[in-house]
Amino acid sequence: MARKKAHAEHENHERWLVSYADFITLLFAFFVVMFATSQTDKAKAQQVSESVQKALENGGIKAVVHEILGGTVDDKGKGNAQMRGPGGAQKQDKESKDSKIAELMPSMHYLTKELEAEIKQGKIQVSLQPRGLVVSLQEAAFFPSGADSIAADTYPTMQKIADLVTKLPNPIRLEGHTDSIPIHTARFRSNWDLSAARAIAMLDLLSGQFELPRGRFSIAGYADTAPVDTNETPEGRARNRRVDIVFLNQQALIGEPAPPKPAAAPPAAPAQKKG
Repeated sequence: MARKKAHAEHENHERWLVSYADFITLLFAFFVVMFATSQTDKAKAQQVSESVQKALENGGIKAVVHEILGGTVDDKGKGNAQMRGPGGAQKQDKESKDSKIAELMPSMHYLTKELEAEIKQGKIQVSLQPRGLVVSLQEAAFFPSGADSIAADTYPTMQKIADLVTKLPNPIRLEGHTDSIPIHTARFRSNWDLSAARAIAMLDLLSGQFELPRGRFSIAGYADTAPVDTNETPEGRARNRRVDIVFLNQQALIGEPAPPKPAAAPPAAPAQKKG
């Protein structure tokens, strides 16, 4: 008699539990991440809350809003958070640069008014540049050709500039410039010597005749390396022969040497006891 066929193997109906367990695991991980994120947001919110409360107590709400939002603060104390977006940094840099240039705007208006006659005659040019307020003194009006002595009839004009120096705290750089035609005399071996000598002559005049402290000034000679016009025409070369008096702004001071610290007073000698 033939044996009965073995019973068919029992089919596993619980295999779905494996996929279900994987799904639950992933879902759990998702909620863990969401929970962690929410805790971070709470910490940030707490930080913002504390900062605002501190600002309200100290009266510095605009500065704190600016720091938190990372943008500019308008006259209503609102920040522009989009300043940190694409192009925001460039816009901030431009606004910062413009503000540093504009810090000397009132001084430019004052000097333009005081030197109106000289400006119309072409003796002086006044302009605001990224490094500060620039007063350009043309060679034809202030110096004999190829020399470094300053004409005495320009002293009243220099007095107006000296008056502005006394009113402003900005350091001042005296920059000498020439055209591209080489010079070689017994006194000046090159345009470098001439440009530096004219800047030094201007320093001697301002510190001697007008008694301005020499520590306010620095000297630079550029020869023909920084023209403001072409050297191909007589008119352009005339404009390039100049001395620039530059009232340096904060932007220009970044690359300047730090001023010396005042010397500490020597300690007092101990009092001697009477015998």
